[in-house]
Amino acid sequence: MSGRQWDESDVRIRPNKKGSRPRTKDRPKHEDATIGRVIGVDRGRYTTVVDEGTKTERTVLAMRARELRRQAVVPGDRVALVGDISGGQDALARLVRIEERSTLLRRSADDTDPVERAVVANADQVVVVVAAADPEPRPGFIDRTLVAAHDAGITPVLVITKADLREPTDLLETYVPLGLDVVVSRAGTGEIDENGSLPVDEEALSTLHGLLDGHVSALLGHSGVGKSTLVNALTGAGRATGGVNKVTGRGRHTSSSAIALKVPESPTGTWVVDTPGVRSFGLAHVDEQGVVDAFEDLVPATAECARGCTHAVDAPGCALDAWVEEGKAGPHGADRLASLRKLLASRVEASEDVKELGEHGA
Repeated sequence: MSGRQWDESDVRIRPNKKGSRPRTKDRPKHEDATIGRVIGVDRGRYTTVVDEGTKTERTVLAMRARELRRQAVVPGDRVALVGDISGGQDALARLVRIEERSTLLRRSADDTDPVERAVVANADQVVVVVAAADPEPRPGFIDRTLVAAHDAGITPVLVITKADLREPTDLLETYVPLGLDVVVSRAGTGEIDENGSLPVDEEALSTLHGLLDGHVSALLGHSGVGKSTLVNALTGAGRATGGVNKVTGRGRHTSSSAIALKVPESPTGTWVVDTPGVRSFGLAHVDEQGVVDAFEDLVPATAECARGCTHAVDAPGCALDAWVEEGKAGPHGADRLASLRKLLASRVEASEDVKELGEHGA
Protein backbone atom coordinates (compact mmCIF):
# COMPACT_ATOMS: atom_id res chain seq x y z
CA MET A 1 0.00 0.00 0.00
CA SER A 2 1.51 3.22 -1.09
CA GLY A 3 1.31 6.26 1.19
CA ARG A 4 -0.25 9.55 0.08
CA GLN A 5 2.03 12.46 -0.67
CA TRP A 6 1.04 15.55 1.35
CA ASP A 7 1.77 19.14 0.46
CA GLU A 8 0.86 22.59 1.82
CA SER A 9 -2.40 22.65 -0.10
CA ASP A 10 -3.72 20.00 2.26
CA VAL A 11 -3.27 22.20 5.33
CA ARG A 12 -6.42 23.94 6.48
CA ILE A 13 -6.09 27.21 8.42
CA ARG A 14 -9.14 28.26 10.39
CA PRO A 15 -9.85 31.98 10.35
CA ASN A 16 -9.31 33.87 13.62
CA LYS A 17 -12.73 34.86 14.97
CA LYS A 18 -11.20 37.93 16.60
CA GLY A 19 -9.62 39.15 13.39
CA SER A 20 -6.25 38.74 11.79
CA ARG A 21 -4.49 41.78 13.29
CA PRO A 22 -1.60 40.75 15.55
CA ARG A 23 -1.92 41.86 19.19
CA THR A 24 0.43 44.53 20.41
CA LYS A 25 1.31 45.95 23.81
CA ASP A 26 1.74 49.39 22.33
CA ARG A 27 -1.07 51.67 23.43
CA PRO A 28 -2.12 54.87 21.68
CA LYS A 29 -0.43 57.90 23.22
CA HIS A 30 -3.51 60.12 22.94
CA GLU A 31 -1.34 63.17 22.40
CA ASP A 32 -4.42 65.21 21.47
CA ALA A 33 -6.23 64.36 24.72
CA THR A 34 -7.69 67.13 26.87
CA ILE A 35 -6.26 67.49 30.37
CA GLY A 36 -8.67 67.78 33.29
CA ARG A 37 -8.59 67.77 37.09
CA VAL A 38 -10.42 65.01 38.96
CA ILE A 39 -12.71 66.52 41.59
CA GLY A 40 -14.86 63.54 42.55
CA VAL A 41 -15.02 59.75 42.31
CA ASP A 42 -18.27 57.82 42.57
CA ARG A 43 -18.83 54.16 41.64
CA GLY A 44 -16.45 54.05 38.73
CA ARG A 45 -17.34 57.48 37.39
CA TYR A 46 -14.91 60.38 37.58
CA THR A 47 -16.05 63.99 37.69
CA THR A 48 -13.41 66.24 36.17
CA VAL A 49 -12.94 69.92 35.40
CA VAL A 50 -11.52 70.93 32.02
CA ASP A 51 -10.47 74.31 30.64
CA GLU A 52 -10.03 75.40 34.24
CA GLY A 53 -9.96 79.15 34.77
CA THR A 54 -11.30 79.98 31.31
CA LYS A 55 -14.70 80.99 29.94
CA THR A 56 -15.24 77.44 28.73
CA GLU A 57 -14.53 75.80 32.12
CA ARG A 58 -16.92 72.89 32.60
CA THR A 59 -17.32 69.59 34.40
CA VAL A 60 -16.94 66.40 32.39
CA LEU A 61 -17.98 62.93 33.53
CA ALA A 62 -15.58 60.16 32.53
CA MET A 63 -15.03 56.45 32.89
CA ARG A 64 -11.60 54.87 33.23
CA ALA A 65 -10.00 53.09 30.28
CA ARG A 66 -9.48 49.37 30.69
CA GLU A 67 -5.69 49.66 30.78
CA LEU A 68 -5.95 51.87 33.89
CA ARG A 69 -8.22 49.57 35.87
CA ARG A 70 -5.45 48.63 38.33
CA GLN A 71 -4.38 52.22 38.97
CA ALA A 72 -6.01 54.39 41.62
CA VAL A 73 -7.47 57.68 40.38
CA VAL A 74 -8.17 60.15 43.19
CA PRO A 75 -9.30 63.76 43.59
CA GLY A 76 -6.54 66.14 42.56
CA ASP A 77 -5.26 63.90 39.79
CA ARG A 78 -4.58 65.54 36.44
CA VAL A 79 -5.86 63.18 33.76
CA ALA A 80 -6.06 62.91 29.97
CA LEU A 81 -9.56 62.67 28.52
CA VAL A 82 -10.77 61.63 25.07
CA GLY A 83 -14.18 61.14 23.56
CA ASP A 84 -17.14 63.34 24.45
CA ILE A 85 -15.72 66.14 26.60
CA SER A 86 -18.58 68.56 25.91
CA GLY A 87 -19.82 68.32 29.48
CA GLY A 88 -23.38 67.72 28.29
CA GLN A 89 -25.97 65.95 30.40
CA ASP A 90 -25.50 62.55 28.74
CA ALA A 91 -21.86 63.01 27.73
CA LEU A 92 -19.30 60.46 28.92
CA ALA A 93 -15.59 60.81 28.21
CA ARG A 94 -12.86 58.20 28.59
CA LEU A 95 -10.01 58.68 31.04
CA VAL A 96 -6.93 57.31 29.28
CA ARG A 97 -3.92 58.57 31.22
CA ILE A 98 -2.91 59.85 34.65
CA GLU A 99 -0.47 62.72 34.36
CA GLU A 100 2.68 62.75 36.48
CA ARG A 101 1.87 63.62 40.09
CA SER A 102 3.73 66.27 42.04
CA THR A 103 2.65 64.72 45.36
CA LEU A 104 0.55 61.80 46.57
CA LEU A 105 -0.80 61.66 50.12
CA ARG A 106 -1.19 58.04 51.19
CA ARG A 107 -2.31 56.04 54.17
CA SER A 108 -2.95 52.41 55.06
CA ALA A 109 -5.78 50.94 57.10
CA ASP A 110 -3.31 50.28 59.93
CA ASP A 111 0.40 49.76 60.44
CA THR A 112 0.13 46.07 59.48
CA ASP A 113 -1.67 46.60 56.17
CA PRO A 114 0.71 46.63 53.19
CA VAL A 115 -2.00 48.00 50.90
CA GLU A 116 -1.57 51.72 50.29
CA ARG A 117 -4.63 53.90 49.95
CA ALA A 118 -4.19 57.06 47.93
CA VAL A 119 -6.02 59.97 49.57
CA VAL A 120 -5.39 62.94 47.29
CA ALA A 121 -2.98 63.75 44.46
CA ASN A 122 -1.11 66.97 43.67
CA ALA A 123 -1.98 68.65 46.97
CA ASP A 124 0.67 70.99 48.35
CA GLN A 125 -0.94 71.39 51.79
CA VAL A 126 -2.64 69.05 54.23
CA VAL A 127 -4.89 70.67 56.82
CA VAL A 128 -5.18 68.56 59.96
CA VAL A 129 -8.45 69.40 61.70
CA VAL A 130 -8.89 68.52 65.39
CA ALA A 131 -11.38 69.69 68.00
CA ALA A 132 -10.29 71.16 71.31
CA ALA A 133 -13.16 69.15 72.83
CA ASP A 134 -16.19 67.07 71.78
CA PRO A 135 -14.59 64.86 70.50
CA GLU A 136 -11.40 64.88 72.52
CA PRO A 137 -8.25 65.77 70.55
CA ARG A 138 -5.95 62.89 69.62
CA PRO A 139 -2.32 64.01 69.34
CA GLY A 140 -1.43 60.56 68.01
CA PHE A 141 -3.59 61.19 64.95
CA ILE A 142 -1.96 64.60 64.45
CA ASP A 143 1.51 63.06 64.63
CA ARG A 144 0.58 60.30 62.19
CA THR A 145 -0.75 62.81 59.69
CA LEU A 146 2.39 64.93 60.05
CA VAL A 147 4.49 61.85 59.28
CA ALA A 148 2.41 61.10 56.16
CA ALA A 149 2.66 64.73 55.05
CA HIS A 150 6.43 64.77 55.59
CA ASP A 151 6.78 61.53 53.62
CA ALA A 152 4.75 63.02 50.73
CA GLY A 153 6.55 66.37 50.74
CA ILE A 154 3.37 68.27 51.62
CA THR A 155 3.21 71.27 53.98
CA PRO A 156 1.01 70.63 57.04
CA VAL A 157 -1.37 73.14 58.66
CA LEU A 158 -3.13 72.53 61.97
CA VAL A 159 -6.66 73.81 62.60
CA ILE A 160 -8.11 73.54 66.10
CA THR A 161 -11.90 73.88 66.18
CA LYS A 162 -14.38 74.29 69.06
CA ALA A 163 -11.94 76.36 71.08
CA ASP A 164 -14.97 78.04 72.64
CA LEU A 165 -15.57 74.77 74.52
CA ARG A 166 -12.00 74.51 75.88
CA GLU A 167 -8.81 76.49 75.47
CA PRO A 168 -6.39 74.30 73.47
CA THR A 169 -3.36 75.27 75.57
CA ASP A 170 -1.61 71.87 75.42
CA LEU A 171 -2.04 71.57 71.66
CA LEU A 172 -0.67 75.07 71.11
CA GLU A 173 2.32 74.46 73.39
CA THR A 174 3.08 71.20 71.56
CA TYR A 175 2.71 72.17 67.91
CA VAL A 176 3.37 75.91 67.61
CA PRO A 177 7.09 75.44 68.48
CA LEU A 178 7.36 73.02 65.53
CA GLY A 179 6.87 75.90 63.12
CA LEU A 180 3.42 74.75 62.03
CA ASP A 181 0.83 77.29 60.96
CA VAL A 182 -1.89 76.84 63.57
CA VAL A 183 -5.39 78.31 63.28
CA VAL A 184 -7.70 78.36 66.29
CA SER A 185 -11.40 78.47 65.49
CA ARG A 186 -14.29 79.26 67.80
CA ALA A 187 -17.99 79.20 67.07
CA GLY A 188 -19.08 82.48 65.55
CA THR A 189 -22.20 84.39 66.34
CA GLY A 190 -25.43 83.46 64.60
CA GLU A 191 -27.75 80.51 64.15
CA ILE A 192 -27.18 77.02 62.79
CA ASP A 193 -27.81 76.98 59.04
CA GLU A 194 -29.85 74.47 57.02
CA ASN A 195 -26.80 72.19 56.66
CA GLY A 196 -26.33 71.96 60.44
CA SER A 197 -23.30 74.25 60.48
CA LEU A 198 -22.50 76.77 63.16
CA PRO A 199 -20.90 80.00 61.92
CA VAL A 200 -17.09 80.08 62.00
CA ASP A 201 -15.55 83.15 63.61
CA GLU A 202 -14.44 85.67 61.02
CA GLU A 203 -10.86 86.00 62.29
CA ALA A 204 -10.15 82.28 61.94
CA LEU A 205 -11.85 82.15 58.57
CA SER A 206 -9.84 85.10 57.27
CA THR A 207 -6.58 83.52 58.48
CA LEU A 208 -7.48 80.22 56.87
CA HIS A 209 -8.37 81.89 53.56
CA GLY A 210 -4.92 83.50 53.56
CA LEU A 211 -3.14 80.21 54.21
CA LEU A 212 -5.10 78.28 51.57
CA ASP A 213 -5.07 80.92 48.83
CA GLY A 214 -3.51 79.57 45.63
CA HIS A 215 -3.02 76.06 47.04
CA VAL A 216 -4.60 72.63 46.73
CA SER A 217 -5.27 71.66 50.34
CA ALA A 218 -6.59 68.34 51.67
CA LEU A 219 -8.57 68.52 54.92
CA LEU A 220 -8.15 65.49 57.20
CA GLY A 221 -9.76 64.80 60.54
CA HIS A 222 -11.93 62.50 62.61
CA SER A 223 -15.69 62.68 62.20
CA GLY A 224 -17.35 65.36 64.29
CA VAL A 225 -14.41 67.78 64.51
CA GLY A 226 -16.08 70.38 62.26
CA LYS A 227 -14.25 69.66 59.03
CA SER A 228 -17.31 69.95 56.80
CA THR A 229 -18.35 73.12 58.63
CA LEU A 230 -15.01 74.67 57.63
CA VAL A 231 -15.42 73.46 54.06
CA ASN A 232 -18.87 75.05 53.87
CA ALA A 233 -17.56 78.34 55.25
CA LEU A 234 -14.65 78.36 52.77
CA THR A 235 -16.50 77.25 49.65
CA GLY A 236 -20.23 77.71 50.25
CA ALA A 237 -20.66 74.08 49.19
CA GLY A 238 -23.44 73.18 51.62
CA ARG A 239 -21.89 69.87 52.71
CA ALA A 240 -23.91 68.04 55.37
CA THR A 241 -22.52 68.22 58.88
CA GLY A 242 -23.04 66.03 61.92
CA GLY A 243 -22.59 66.00 65.67
CA VAL A 244 -20.86 63.65 68.10
CA ASN A 245 -22.35 60.49 69.60
CA LYS A 246 -22.66 61.13 73.34
CA VAL A 247 -22.05 57.46 74.16
CA THR A 248 -19.01 56.70 72.00
CA GLY A 249 -17.60 60.23 71.80
CA ARG A 250 -17.17 59.77 68.06
CA GLY A 251 -18.63 61.79 65.25
CA ARG A 252 -20.97 60.64 62.52
CA HIS A 253 -19.60 60.22 59.01
CA THR A 254 -21.12 62.97 56.89
CA SER A 255 -18.72 62.73 53.92
CA SER A 256 -18.72 59.35 52.17
CA SER A 257 -16.05 60.13 49.57
CA ALA A 258 -13.37 62.73 48.93
CA ILE A 259 -14.36 65.68 46.79
CA ALA A 260 -12.38 68.69 45.57
CA LEU A 261 -14.17 72.03 45.84
CA LYS A 262 -13.10 75.35 44.40
CA VAL A 263 -12.97 78.38 46.66
CA PRO A 264 -15.05 81.01 44.86
CA GLU A 265 -13.67 84.40 43.87
CA SER A 266 -10.09 83.22 44.29
CA PRO A 267 -7.98 84.83 41.54
CA THR A 268 -5.19 82.26 41.94
CA GLY A 269 -7.27 79.08 41.83
CA THR A 270 -7.74 77.68 45.34
CA TRP A 271 -8.97 74.12 45.87
CA VAL A 272 -10.07 72.41 49.07
CA VAL A 273 -10.37 68.61 49.17
CA ASP A 274 -12.89 67.45 51.76
CA THR A 275 -12.17 63.86 52.82
CA PRO A 276 -14.30 61.38 54.79
CA GLY A 277 -13.69 61.28 58.53
CA VAL A 278 -11.01 58.71 59.36
CA ARG A 279 -10.93 56.23 62.24
CA SER A 280 -7.24 55.45 61.83
CA PHE A 281 -4.27 56.60 59.80
CA GLY A 282 -1.88 53.73 59.12
CA LEU A 283 1.74 54.35 58.14
CA ALA A 284 2.75 50.98 56.74
CA HIS A 285 4.09 52.74 53.63
CA VAL A 286 6.58 54.89 55.60
CA ASP A 287 9.86 53.29 56.71
CA GLU A 288 11.27 53.71 60.23
CA GLN A 289 13.70 56.45 59.27
CA GLY A 290 10.88 58.34 57.57
CA VAL A 291 8.89 58.23 60.80
CA VAL A 292 11.83 59.55 62.82
CA ASP A 293 12.61 62.29 60.31
CA ALA A 294 9.07 63.68 60.65
CA PHE A 295 9.74 64.47 64.35
CA GLU A 296 11.96 67.41 63.51
CA ASP A 297 12.13 68.55 67.16
CA LEU A 298 13.72 65.20 68.10
CA VAL A 299 15.84 64.45 65.04
CA PRO A 300 18.94 66.45 66.17
CA ALA A 301 19.34 64.18 69.19
CA THR A 302 19.57 61.06 67.03
CA ALA A 303 23.03 62.17 65.85
CA GLU A 304 24.27 61.29 69.35
CA CYS A 305 22.59 57.86 69.40
CA ALA A 306 24.56 54.64 69.07
CA ARG A 307 24.79 53.13 65.59
CA GLY A 308 21.64 51.17 64.76
CA CYS A 309 19.71 52.64 67.69
CA THR A 310 16.04 51.63 67.65
CA HIS A 311 15.09 54.63 69.82
CA ALA A 312 12.96 52.32 71.97
CA VAL A 313 12.58 52.92 75.72
CA ASP A 314 15.22 50.30 76.52
CA ALA A 315 17.54 51.06 73.60
CA PRO A 316 21.13 51.29 74.91
CA GLY A 317 22.83 54.58 74.15
CA CYS A 318 19.67 56.34 72.94
CA ALA A 319 20.19 60.09 73.28
CA LEU A 320 16.52 61.05 73.00
CA ASP A 321 15.79 60.82 76.73
CA ALA A 322 18.56 63.25 77.70
CA TRP A 323 17.48 65.61 74.89
CA VAL A 324 13.96 65.74 76.25
CA GLU A 325 15.02 65.97 79.91
CA GLU A 326 17.16 68.99 79.07
CA GLY A 327 14.08 70.72 77.62
CA LYS A 328 15.44 70.84 74.08
CA ALA A 329 12.18 69.43 72.66
CA GLY A 330 9.96 71.96 74.40
CA PRO A 331 7.56 71.68 77.36
CA HIS A 332 5.77 68.73 75.79
CA GLY A 333 8.88 66.93 74.60
CA ALA A 334 8.11 63.88 76.73
CA ASP A 335 4.74 63.49 75.01
CA ARG A 336 6.37 63.87 71.59
CA LEU A 337 8.98 61.24 72.43
CA ALA A 338 6.27 58.89 73.70
CA SER A 339 4.35 59.39 70.46
CA LEU A 340 7.43 58.64 68.34
CA ARG A 341 8.19 55.50 70.32
CA LYS A 342 4.60 54.35 70.05
CA LEU A 343 4.72 54.70 66.27
CA LEU A 344 8.04 52.86 66.03
CA ALA A 345 6.78 50.10 68.34
CA SER A 346 3.69 49.60 66.19
CA ARG A 347 5.97 49.02 63.20
CA VAL A 348 7.99 46.42 65.12
CA GLU A 349 4.80 44.65 66.18
CA ALA A 350 3.56 44.73 62.59
CA SER A 351 6.76 43.17 61.23
CA GLU A 352 6.65 40.47 63.93
CA ASP A 353 3.04 39.67 63.02
CA VAL A 354 4.00 39.33 59.36
CA LYS A 355 6.96 37.09 60.28
CA GLU A 356 4.73 34.90 62.48
CA LEU A 357 2.21 34.53 59.68
CA GLY A 358 5.00 33.51 57.32
CA GLU A 359 6.30 30.87 59.75
CA HIS A 360 2.82 29.39 60.24
CA GLY A 361 2.26 29.35 56.50
CA ALA A 362 5.57 27.63 55.79
